[in-house]
Amino acid sequence: MDRFYGFDLGDAESAVSCLKKEDTAVPRIIPVREAGSFITAYALLRDGELLIGESACYHPDAARRRIRFKSRFLTDPESAKDIKRFAAGVLGELYQSGDLVKGEDSCFYVGCPAGWNRAAREQYREIFEEAGYPPVRIISESRAALVSACQSKHFQIGYDILSKPVLVVDVGSSTTDFAYIMGGKEVELQTAGEVALGGGIMDEIILETALCSSPQEDYIRKVFEDCPPWKSYCEFAARRLKEKYFSDEQYFSQNPCRQSVPITYGRPVRLMLEINEQTAARMLEKGAAQLGGRSFREVFMESLRGVQNKIQGEKPELIFLTGGVSKMRAVRAWCREAFPESLVITGAEPEYSVSRGLAWSGRIDEELREFRMEVQELVGASTVERLVQERIGELYRSTVDTLVEPILTNVAMPVFDRWRAGEIRRLCDIDAVMEKEIETWLHSEQAQALLVKPIAAWLKPVAYALEEYTMPICLRHGIPHKALSLSSYLSLSEIDIRVDARDVFAVEELTWMIDTIISILVGLLCGGSGVALISGGLSGVVTGAVLSLLLLILGKDKMQEAVMQADIPIPMRKIVPRKHFTSRMSRISADVKASFYESLEKDKNDEITKRMSSDIAQQIEQCLTRMAEVVEIPLG
Repeated sequence: MDRFYGFDLGDAESAVSCLKKEDTAVPRIIPVREAGSFITAYALLRDGELLIGESACYHPDAARRRIRFKSRFLTDPESAKDIKRFAAGVLGELYQSGDLVKGEDSCFYVGCPAGWNRAAREQYREIFEEAGYPPVRIISESRAALVSACQSKHFQIGYDILSKPVLVVDVGSSTTDFAYIMGGKEVELQTAGEVALGGGIMDEIILETALCSSPQEDYIRKVFEDCPPWKSYCEFAARRLKEKYFSDEQYFSQNPCRQSVPITYGRPVRLMLEINEQTAARMLEKGAAQLGGRSFREVFMESLRGVQNKIQGEKPELIFLTGGVSKMRAVRAWCREAFPESLVITGAEPEYSVSRGLAWSGRIDEELREFRMEVQELVGASTVERLVQERIGELYRSTVDTLVEPILTNVAMPVFDRWRAGEIRRLCDIDAVMEKEIETWLHSEQAQALLVKPIAAWLKPVAYALEEYTMPICLRHGIPHKALSLSSYLSLSEIDIRVDARDVFAVEELTWMIDTIISILVGLLCGGSGVALISGGLSGVVTGAVLSLLLLILGKDKMQEAVMQADIPIPMRKIVPRKHFTSRMSRISADVKASFYESLEKDKNDEITKRMSSDIAQQIEQCLTRMAEVVEIPLG
């Protein structure tokens, strides 16, 4: 894509921005009918012409006028038709001005309330598709506002805040939209929903106050009744005056804040709008009929408490306010009251933050698509598998070095004690018991925990070798190279996404290695079909003398068979000293390792080794993919 357009279609006002792929500045606001923020209204004239924006509110030849139709989208089927006409009018203006060229490689990101579900978003997208727009994607306005904050040089939010919980509060003209975002990703969006509370209520209070003070009250009310768009136009003027007042309350507490609005319906008249401290207090603190007798503050605080109850995860560390009303000091104070531990910020131009965030989101998604494609190409090239397979022998050796002594201590000795105590009747049973106990122990948490250190140490050189391939990807997309550094994820415990060394060695995949260890151990510990278990030689103890006598009478083979099958009395078993077996184990540890290394070189199962290499590589690749998801917002 060469251009990314952000279309913030609001219930009262809309804005369109554009960002070229190579742009380094903020997205450019495109004037529509000479207005950066234009009224969401359209009019069909008697000659068939379609007007949008401010002129649609009062053109005398209008056969049909519509305003504030987006807020009815979920409840009124006719709203979709109004949105389509308005969207088509905006598209026509963009083509006419040359800000959009037919056939260029572009796309539109259109915002919607965070509370809209997937079906509503898809229906909304289809409206723009039917209106003739280039490819359209619908994302939440809350996410777009946060993206705008993250990308803007105005804020020093930085990379770290993106992994922390954020509450976005979008105070629109008709509704207030609350969204809880973790990690800045739309897929992780948990919506607190919309509240029928917007700045339009304040506009109505300002307008009603002005009407009650006007000497032309009756006539103006008649104009509003006969031509509702004029009422909407005056409310729009009240909104602009309100934003002006709350952008510098301290100044206007000492200076007048007023505007004369001309009404040219029938005979021309003027309506004087004014805001002072008394009007502001009445808007915020006194009950309003539109709110069922409650004040704006009461409803807003109740909504914030509802958000607190709905957030199941961590409390937000940042509250980002957007929308014209977000400039009000009172709104920021209410948010701090509800979330005293949170940082509360708002944008310098909140009326454009969503539109710009939408355009930025388009380029971010394009960068992310390219980024993921490169990561997947790396995964698909078998690079990770090759790096793992080249070093798999080292993993075998370090694992054997780690496991042999604990197996002797935790398995062999308890088996010997069980034989001496009579729990194991015959020596010929020891082989099977030993094999079963070793395999059981290798599945234990203790054994798995022992593997963590050697496997993590083995993964380090693999990780460093892998960075030769991941670092160029990071450099091309302007992200910290550590974001795809497996070695940093192995060492930094505060990073949530890591390679868990305990998962690298799945015991079920090590059949060949386990069988080899078991056969070597059993052979050395129970050498001579078990005779070695009770004698370190044929002399020195009573048992040795007995075995020597049997050897003379029966011969070697029959003697061993007789001993293996015999149920030796427990008192005689006790004659075999425990320290003799302990001493034997300490002597054979090196022999076990040497035998395994020899078996590794001569008899290793290539199929098992290949499968292990593939499984370990797959886990590392999955880790790379998860790590890639961390950098979604910083991209671009």
